[in-house]
Amino acid sequence: MSGEFAAPKGIPDYYPPASADFLAVREALTEAAHRAGYGHIELPIFEDTALFARGVGESTDVVSKEMYTFADRGGRTVTLRPEGTAGVMRAVIQHGLDRGQLPVKLCYSGPFFRYERPQAGRYRQLQQVGIEAIGVDDPALDAEVIAVADEGYRRLGLSGYRLELTSLGDDTCRPRYREALQAFLFGLDLDEATRDRAAINPLRVLDDKRPEIREATADAPLMIDHLSDSARDHFDAVRAHLDRLGVEYVLNPRLVRGLDYYTKTTFEFVHDGLGAQSGIGGGGRYDGLMKQVGGRQDLSGIGFGIGVDRTVLALEAEGASVAGRGRVDVYGVPMGGAAKSELVAMAADLRAAGVSVDLAYGDRGLKGAMKAADRSGARVALVLGDRELDERTIEVKDLTSGDQRRVSLDGAVAAVRELLAD
Repeated sequence: MSGEFAAPKGIPDYYPPASADFLAVREALTEAAHRAGYGHIELPIFEDTALFARGVGESTDVVSKEMYTFADRGGRTVTLRPEGTAGVMRAVIQHGLDRGQLPVKLCYSGPFFRYERPQAGRYRQLQQVGIEAIGVDDPALDAEVIAVADEGYRRLGLSGYRLELTSLGDDTCRPRYREALQAFLFGLDLDEATRDRAAINPLRVLDDKRPEIREATADAPLMIDHLSDSARDHFDAVRAHLDRLGVEYVLNPRLVRGLDYYTKTTFEFVHDGLGAQSGIGGGGRYDGLMKQVGGRQDLSGIGFGIGVDRTVLALEAEGASVAGRGRVDVYGVPMGGAAKSELVAMAADLRAAGVSVDLAYGDRGLKGAMKAADRSGARVALVLGDRELDERTIEVKDLTSGDQRRVSLDGAVAAVRELLAD
């Protein structure tokens, strides 16, 4: 490692050329959401700590162990956002979006922060794309949210993933199931921390990854077997919609997401090519969350969070790249000061026409400039020297085929656009 400073531990840098895949993944996932009518929302990087403690859940590892919390200069306790749903719900309440047309459909992306042990696919600054649909409790909407994520993955060409699905019930059946699960758990020889977790939210224990806990809870009662008629009807309707949409899934009755607010439909996308960090995205319905974070009415919602970092790793595991093209379409090679001035102006005209362009700056020679053109991934090179300037022409080279022709300077923009259109 060179230099005095390095990025903080567990926080990846994305830089060319790898950053092209990162951008392509994020754009494909957000584009799938926008096509389904989800509008963009830009969330604060940090919020009042109580929002996450109340909204995410005191018993979760996210709140109890992983949040970046600090006092600001005004003595207020604030936290770098560990997830997006609580912040979206706060914004919906604050700005009265819940008093307009329902459902409120929002999409967001950006960095989130959790103090975890860094490893491949688990970062302290994680990048996500998320959507939330708030205000309507409709199984068809649950299916739409899941299908948006599935479409995003499919458009990226990802194939080696599976969708795991379950229902975590609702107020008509959760209390009775909670009693049954706690009775089972309190009959086990649990350590004090796990017993405390079972007292606050027993579902958290089923999410424990330690082998001894997983073995001890192998015969624990499952929510899917304790659904009320209404919760069962809701889940059956979600599955019917997914079948109609052609979204494949497998039932996983032990699926428990890492946040406390989930109810009813709960899902996770898993890619086994990532080893231990196999989850690449997931979400579910969160009835009751609005009231928990101070809303005057208690509207239902459903959403997902997809890991951009992990989706990039999943594509790498499949040997795929989605960047699609080089850094620019056109690379200009000027030979001399007058040629550079001409190409600077031509580059501006091409950019205005929607073509990405870079130039060989620094007065390098022809050989070095053409190597730079190849490294840029450009499809076309424009070579301009004194002789071409005198003749008011320019060399246009197709870097894919090697074909080269001379065109007039006035016709260069049209010639490049025609070549790129082939």
